[in-house]
Amino acid sequence: MREFVIVTGMVLKAEPIGEYDKRVVILTGERGKISAFAKGARRPGSRLMAATNPFSFGQFKLYEGRSSYNISEAYIRNYFEELREDYVGAYYGLYFLETADYYTRENNDEIMMLKLLYQSLKALLHKKLPNELVRCVFELKAVAVNGEFPGAPSGDNFQDSTLYAVDFIGKAPIEKLYTFLVSEEVLEELQHIAADFCRRFIDRKLKSLEILESLC
Repeated sequence: MREFVIVTGMVLKAEPIGEYDKRVVILTGERGKISAFAKGARRPGSRLMAATNPFSFGQFKLYEGRSSYNISEAYIRNYFEELREDYVGAYYGLYFLETADYYTRENNDEIMMLKLLYQSLKALLHKKLPNELVRCVFELKAVAVNGEFPGAPSGDNFQDSTLYAVDFIGKAPIEKLYTFLVSEEVLEELQHIAADFCRRFIDRKLKSLEILESLC
């Protein structure tokens, strides 16, 4: 008799397998990043078709196979449809998904990265928050969540407001991250610092970032 587990997570990526199946990568709060097969998910009318697309967030009922999980059912709480309909916003979101995929591992405690990802995607839908600011906050906090945050840069090269913002991002609870706006000058400095952190702590160029930078 099969034993099922239920996890809460978000689909980071999906790829077709065979004629009707999908292989997905899900970032979960309970078991870290996992791979799972969704049999028949590409078959017309499948109840798993929409649930196995990137950005889908909710609960997944799984059973363990020999080398991977298999999805039996899914209960999606947020598909992020508005984000899918915004071409540029969708690529910001895909960049966030790929960054989370880069940082996370199976069987690790990844609840903080999952929270950051969810809150950052919601922030992209906030009309008053510039996407560029959301990206900076996400990049800086992702480094902090991964335990590599070096703190605000020292020296006189940056405005006090910029240094305060960096310190706030590093220390603030994830639920409080997207509660401020900055001037254009501070945003430019935050972009410079975030880019420097990414060069230091991510050892390859992410494909979604290359596409995003070609659009913006």
